[in-house]
Amino acid sequence: MAKALIVYATRTGETEQIGNLIAEGIRFSGHEVVIMKVTEIKKEDVFNGFDAVVLGSPTYHGEMVQGMKTLLFMAEKAQLEGKIGGAFGSFGWSGEAPGRIFDTMKNIYKMQMVSMPLQLKSAKLGGGMKMAQDYGREIAQKLA
Repeated sequence: MAKALIVYATRTGETEQIGNLIAEGIRFSGHEVVIMKVTEIKKEDVFNGFDAVVLGSPTYHGEMVQGMKTLLFMAEKAQLEGKIGGAFGSFGWSGEAPGRIFDTMKNIYKMQMVSMPLQLKSAKLGGGMKMAQDYGREIAQKLA
């Protein structure tokens, strides 16, 4: 059984809900998942022992929240190369944060990323629940 870490930043709870649904999708495939809020992480060694890392942030004014930016700088020191990766986020008008996180994980950390970042306005709208769970299943498939 593989182990995945999901780290999210949130302001209104939407990104947290999406992260929890992604975790369900991973768990459906029999893998273990740990979910943490970005503010809980103090050192890059938090990534040790995980086969997959999934990061999520909402987009505010075209940017990811500061806590996720800080985490991305910290994660540069972690040994993430070759690990499975995914990125997600919620947004109101634009949705740049998940794509920027995804590109950082793929191009800087050299992770094995899933097909694309997940961008949802809400887990409750337009099939968002299923989309988030399916994203978790996609991550789980790469873990197999």
